[in-house]
Amino acid sequence: MTGTEALARAVATLRRAGIDDPARDARRLLAHVLGVAAGRLTLVLPDPINDAEAEHFQALIARRAVREPVSHLTGIRSFYGRDFRVSPAVLDPRPETETLIAQALAADFSSILDLGTGSGCILLTLLAERPDAQGIGTDLSPDALAVAQGNADRLNVSARASWAAGSWYAALPNDRCFDLIVSNPPYIALTEMPGLAHELAFEPRMALTDEADGLTAYRAIAAGALAHLHPQGRLIVEIGPTQGLAVAHLFRAAGLENVAVHPDLDGRDRVVVGANLPRTDG
Repeated sequence: MTGTEALARAVATLRRAGIDDPARDARRLLAHVLGVAAGRLTLVLPDPINDAEAEHFQALIARRAVREPVSHLTGIRSFYGRDFRVSPAVLDPRPETETLIAQALAADFSSILDLGTGSGCILLTLLAERPDAQGIGTDLSPDALAVAQGNADRLNVSARASWAAGSWYAALPNDRCFDLIVSNPPYIALTEMPGLAHELAFEPRMALTDEADGLTAYRAIAAGALAHLHPQGRLIVEIGPTQGLAVAHLFRAAGLENVAVHPDLDGRDRVVVGANLPRTDG
């Protein structure tokens, strides 16, 4: 069997399964199996593939047909121009989160706290972009922290990243303050969970929903922000597209200033920013 023949069969299988872009996913998986860059796959499609490669490819296509994410099948997800290892223990990095990165990089910082770090994609991207910065990533999941540490090693920023297990600020080893606090917390309300894409069933539920109204994490993060931000420090969080007003209200109620909601590239509310601007007498 040639690569072309295997690819055609795989596309037909994924199309029957209702996958949105069967050709794209089949090509990515075949490139992964053959160990070639996706952009070079066309060059090797006329060549025969061996039995082991064919069997591996068919197994991956069967898993994709039941909506297991391509990133879980390849173990890699690209984010902000870098490849991150992912697993079922972490939320996949998504393009929308790059809006948070852009806002973070809009001002200077040297210390970062990433609450609920998951794969580490936010913290590690910021460290890679700012070589003089250092940061801590926290998470409830030891498995997630192991993934994040592995990604730090891959990106050669391990010397500037540390990790702490626990819930939000309670995970910190002491009452440290930071120039920048970032988070992409679970923001999907429990009532919204049944309507989500099938692929999300393969991601950690606690990274998706608070099992409540979707605002639980923001209440905790906003309430502790001033105690952990340096003067002029910023808090930046990703939100669901309907949560801008509610999260901005929580920020202001917690004493944060210059609160603003920023859209993603599709024009949907995606990031809320607030700052610690201590008032001075007179």
